[in-house]
Amino acid sequence: MTSSPPVPARVARLRAKLLTALAGDPTGMAPYVRAIADGDDGGYFVENGPAWTVHAGMGTLVAGIRALLLQALHPGALAGVHDWSRYREDPIGRLTGTVRWVITLTYGSTSQADAETARVGRFHRRVQGTYTAGDGGERTYSAEDGDLVRWVHLAFTDAFLRSHEAYGGPIPGGPDAYVADWATAGRLMRIPDPPQTEEALRAELDGFLDRGELRRDERVDDVVRFLRKPPFPGAMGLAYRVLFAAAVATFPPRIRHMLGLRRSWLPVKTATGLILRFTERALGSGPRAQDMARLRLRRLGL
Repeated sequence: MTSSPPVPARVARLRAKLLTALAGDPTGMAPYVRAIADGDDGGYFVENGPAWTVHAGMGTLVAGIRALLLQALHPGALAGVHDWSRYREDPIGRLTGTVRWVITLTYGSTSQADAETARVGRFHRRVQGTYTAGDGGERTYSAEDGDLVRWVHLAFTDAFLRSHEAYGGPIPGGPDAYVADWATAGRLMRIPDPPQTEEALRAELDGFLDRGELRRDERVDDVVRFLRKPPFPGAMGLAYRVLFAAAVATFPPRIRHMLGLRRSWLPVKTATGLILRFTERALGSGPRAQDMARLRLRRLGL
């Protein structure tokens, strides 16, 4: 039996940096990731199904940026981030919190997913305030408001779908299958009747725009400036700027215009492909959340 070749030191260093940013642990095996190997059932999402495939793809690195940009256009969602989030002081911490929710729901058992959803819900119950709506009127908000939770779900689903289509491989069952699969997460967040097809998803997003519920203001511009150049040093900072441009390129002109962004004239798709392939090699050099899930499934004989 031959042993695997040693991982080059530069690849190991990159993996540690990426996993610290994404999972809050340089090995990628934060306690919540290790716990995915436990549990007593197969979870809400089937192995190698649409959600597993999309969320394991490298397009997620683009999707995270895209989702934050799109979510910022809803003044209520943005008010919650502005008033309650420490994204400026601790952007990595906010990112790892979101990643933990996605990973646990996608790959964990149902009890783990339910517990993670409850953890997020406890935080959301504290998030309240006021904001200026798209029509200029003053509104109160709570992070538990059905309209805001629905918008975040739509923005997330659209971001991960479009980014995977642009920078990932095929999706089992196609785009409709992913939208229907991830609708489970929407139902867990108490969203009634989340969209089940790509067409329905697009129609709901367009509805927010057509009704004037989205707006660009100085807070949106502030978020865009921060997301364009977050405090990532050296090569990671350079790679991030390419991924930011890749996220912008996936938006339709209407959304880009609203965000005050333009497509880069640089060969973004080619550069992004190179970065994602190298990142995939780095992350694939050690265990990941889906590997922990497979350990649980094999233990259960599923």
